[in-house]
Amino acid sequence: MRKFLFTLSAILGVGPSVLLAQTSADSAAIRKTALNYVEGWYEGDAVRMESALHPELAKRIVLVDEKTGKNWLDAMGASKLVSGTRRGGGKNTPKDQQQKDVYILDIFGNAASVKAIMSGWIDYMHLAKWNGEWKIVNVLWEYKPKK
Repeated sequence: MRKFLFTLSAILGVGPSVLLAQTSADSAAIRKTALNYVEGWYEGDAVRMESALHPELAKRIVLVDEKTGKNWLDAMGASKLVSGTRRGGGKNTPKDQQQKDVYILDIFGNAASVKAIMSGWIDYMHLAKWNGEWKIVNVLWEYKPKK
């Protein structure tokens, strides 16, 4: 089958990347992973949050030191995020303010980029298909401006 696809791609003049098209199952699994992260946070469901994360997650934000005005990078890993979820950090957000907008920006092979808009911030996530499951590997996030 692989030889057939390679031959077909050569005849049609398309590169092998065209043959890496994602299925609707991949899109659904990516969305589910992102929602497990978002809704797990709001529900204080550490198990659900953990199911969405790769164990070596890197979640980062660029902050400004108020004294010097210089930027610094704050980071947390999976265990800190799961612990914060377990403590119920997101449960303080009223239901009517729990924004849960998830947008799949791109999928290629075993990699995906997703934007999640939540009540007080926006997350840009990189997901990887890891042992057959989509997991969040990186998150770069930014607070929304105060109203």
